[in-house]
Amino acid sequence: MTVSVDNYIKTIYKQSKLLDADTRLSTIALLLNVSNAAATDMARKLSLKGIVNYTKYKSLTLTDEGENLALKVIRKHRLWESFLFEILDLSLHEIHREAEQLEHQTSDFLTEKIDRYLGFPTFDPHGDPIPSINGEIKSDGSQIPLSEAEAGCMYTISRLYSSDEDFFEFCSSSHLTIGVSIWIEKQYKSNGMTEIIIDQNKIILNQDISNIIYVKQVN
Repeated sequence: MTVSVDNYIKTIYKQSKLLDADTRLSTIALLLNVSNAAATDMARKLSLKGIVNYTKYKSLTLTDEGENLALKVIRKHRLWESFLFEILDLSLHEIHREAEQLEHQTSDFLTEKIDRYLGFPTFDPHGDPIPSINGEIKSDGSQIPLSEAEAGCMYTISRLYSSDEDFFEFCSSSHLTIGVSIWIEKQYKSNGMTEIIIDQNKIILNQDISNIIYVKQVN
């Protein structure tokens, strides 16, 4: 596959897994920084190849083959992130940026060598699951978006589901990192705000942020 096809199907897959799933063609075009016409042309081409389900005016979905191909790209990406984080000590945004380039140039042979070297990790440094060589993903039903966490309870952060540099800078400066404990002070249902306490400091997060931070309740 080409880099553009890799990115196209990977974006559809990742968008389909969001809390507010959005795989409309216009959304995919915006995320890939291409015109709607270019995104439509790609959808039609991939539909003919049996990779994407495309119907005019409807959201895009991946076929079984398309999902398998997307998972292969994601596997390479997340293994590279793990390698760059553990071995080269790059930041969460840096590992994403570099893995975006490396995922397209990595053979299946090298992918499996990296996986073995790292000890067969099942999650990357962002807390995202790493697909197995067979495309299986280890699910963790105990984690939920922070926006759905119950007020008056303690949670630990288990996943930061984003690739945005500003988001990672905000998380770093606010000590919102994988494994850290946070207290849910209040959920403001009317406006989607979440008030948390971390390291004795109160932080109020909007829903765009609390939807992509995943947590597990502390027993």
